[in-house]
Amino acid sequence: MFPGATADRDAASYVVVGAPLDATTTFQPGTRFGPDRIRRFSRSYDDYDERTDSHFSALGVHDAGDVAPWDDTREYLDHLAAELRSVVLDDAVPLAIGGEHTVTYAGVEAVSPETLVVVDAHLDLRAEYAGNPWNHACVTRHALDVVDRAVVVGARAGSPEEWDRAAESDVEVVAPEDARGWIDDLDPGRFADGSTYLSIDIDGVDPGFAPGTGTMEPFGLHPREVRDLVRAVGPHADGFDVVEVNDRDDGQAAALGGKLLREFVHARAAGSTA
Repeated sequence: MFPGATADRDAASYVVVGAPLDATTTFQPGTRFGPDRIRRFSRSYDDYDERTDSHFSALGVHDAGDVAPWDDTREYLDHLAAELRSVVLDDAVPLAIGGEHTVTYAGVEAVSPETLVVVDAHLDLRAEYAGNPWNHACVTRHALDVVDRAVVVGARAGSPEEWDRAAESDVEVVAPEDARGWIDDLDPGRFADGSTYLSIDIDGVDPGFAPGTGTMEPFGLHPREVRDLVRAVGPHADGFDVVEVNDRDDGQAAALGGKLLREFVHARAAGSTA
């Protein structure tokens, strides 16, 4: 159980769903261990958040456990989307913990937002990778079949074709060196109208801070930048995930992932009552 998740399912305002998919990781596997590690390395966090004057355990978070994957990735995503959609239909916010980034497509399908905001080192705009159109390197491309617009913050790697796709009007890319200014200058009302889904691929953070991920890419975001993005976008987001955490470090990536999930809940709860 995610620490501080005390609400029962019927009374929950937020529902944590583990998605330990590890089918298409292209370098270092291990995302199947991500949900358990995020839960484990979140145990030491204090229940009280001074910034929002709130207790995590009082915010109506329920942990529904993991949705175990199987060999057919596309079929699994359909099933996961149905599980997450049931959360939405109960007027709660789905919080997915992965698991490879492919699971974000299920979250986007469930929420059906207008905008996807994603922290990611990679554009993930490929039509296919290694012959597989449902590889994790294709997730933002697929999400654009659902959303009107994608904002990729921290991207610093992609193929020529991906950069060409990113130049189209429905994609905005914020480079790591521009992220601090973009966050600081973000219009508070930009994501207030319409629905938004927020996805944190932990490899968007510089691997010096979060080495436990499958495809490390240097020169990334700092944790405080991602925290501040979560605080800015979170109050207006109807779904959230943190993905691509694996077991190849001493818990740094999982600890950051769990902390960002908590930041999202505190920020959204405070925003909904402001």
